[in-house]
Order: sequence, then structure tokens, then C-alpha cells
Amino acid sequence: MVNRGRSAARELRILRANARFQQWQALLGNRTKRQRAGEFLVQGVRPISLAVELGWPVRALIHDADRPPSQWAAQMLKAAGGERVAMASDLLRELGGKDEDVPELVAVLELPDDELARIAVGPSFLGAVFDRPNSPGNIGTMARSLDAFGGAGLIVTGHAADPYDPRSVRASTGSLLALPVVRAPSHREVLAWVSELRGRGLALTVVGTDENGATDIADLDLTGPTLLVIGNETTGLSAGWRESCDMMARIPIAGSASSLNAANAATVVLYEAARQRGRGTGGAR
Repeated sequence: MVNRGRSAARELRILRANARFQQWQALLGNRTKRQRAGEFLVQGVRPISLAVELGWPVRALIHDADRPPSQWAAQMLKAAGGERVAMASDLLRELGGKDEDVPELVAVLELPDDELARIAVGPSFLGAVFDRPNSPGNIGTMARSLDAFGGAGLIVTGHAADPYDPRSVRASTGSLLALPVVRAPSHREVLAWVSELRGRGLALTVVGTDENGATDIADLDLTGPTLLVIGNETTGLSAGWRESCDMMARIPIAGSASSLNAANAATVVLYEAARQRGRGTGGAR
């Protein structure tokens, strides 16, 4: 579904740092303000195109007041819903979060609800949990890997970095918009959801990952409905998750490295699941 544009609407012009600009600027570094406003910022051709194509609620689409839009930008300005804003280049550069480039467009998108029901579950379900991640970039990278290997959704549990931090959005290269990413206070809410799914007859297996896991990941059967659980970058899985996983798997590594980056570990496990299921990248969910 594509949002219908409002090309006839009056365009707002912001040529100096007023209160409206400062409100959007605060979304870059303040998760509390993102949550209160219920919105976050997105830039880049693929992420904005996906947002419009997939029908994300666009609250505002901001473009450079100092240059004419490209064919792509003009198309987005016509197709997306929300307010149209022409902004001075120096201000738009600040919203882009990069010192060297002025983005052609910045979209202000509405935050989705943190409802596990947003994640579609079926017989071939493959999903992932990221437990208490510290790095927004790792969240975005994991969302990108899930999207690439046919995952249905990502759940971020506990006291964690924000999936809608600009660093996460940027690292996902649009995948954060292509599949549901849901935040849950703890493992308990996710396990209640798992129990409900099992009660409906879904034979869902919860697989945790740990360097001391009992079984190599390649030796596990990941062809059935599977929820993978990846731990914090430093401390690994919480005690609650360790006790709740049906099995703990390890990724064999060699060399001097003691462990893999959490997002890299997730990518390895997701690839193995996709390989067992006979999927290429972008496989069915």
C-alpha cells in the first residue's frame, strides 16, 4: 500500500533554526524525545522508498530548499503522505547526522506499536531476539541479516539500545522498515507469546547462542519454526533467557578471536537456518 501524496498542500519553509527544526534535531540523539513525539528520522534512497512503498505513516518529508529535487525525490514528495517541508541546506545537513553531505530528503516517520502480534508467524517461522544490546548499529545489522535470510521479525528485550536510533536505522539500510522490530521489557513477555503460539499448535523451538553451547549450530535442525536468541555484546544472554531456551548452540571458531560480534554471530546462525531450509537471500518468510 502506498501513501497518497498531498501535492496541493501548502509547503512549510524553514530557513533558520526555529522550534520545529530543534524538535526534529532532538530526535537524532534523544530516545526519550523520540518516544514522546512518537516519531523518528530516516534518510537514504532505499529506506525512504521502502517506507513509502510499504505504507509507513509519513508525518513530514523534508527536502533541500536550495536545490531542485531529483526525479526520485520529486516522486517521493508526490507519493508520500504527511507535511512537505523545504529546509535550508545547512539545517538539513544537521538532520542528516553527517557533516559532509546534505541528504536530498529526510523523512519523519511515525513509530510503530511494540506489539508482538505485528510479527507474522507460520509453519516456516524464523525470528530472532536480541537480548539487551548496547549498540544501535548491531540492532540495525541484525535486522538487515534477518531480512536477507527470510526472517519474520526481530524482538529487542530488556534495557537496550533503541532500534530507532539513527545509527540503527542507517545500519539496517532499510530493513528496519521491511520487517517488524518490536521492543519487549524482558524475556517474560516474549515467552508468554511463545507459549500462546505453542498453544495454537505451532512447534516453536527457542534456540539460544553461546560460545559454550552444547551443540554446534550446524548440527541442530533449524528447519522447523525457530526463534533464535542472541545475547548482549559483552555479557551474553541473561539468566532468564538461558533458563528458558530449549537448547543452547555454539558457533565453532578458530584463530585468536575469542568470540564473534553479536550481529555477526546472528548472521552466521541465520545463514545456517536459511541454508537448511534451502533458501537464498530474500527467501519467503
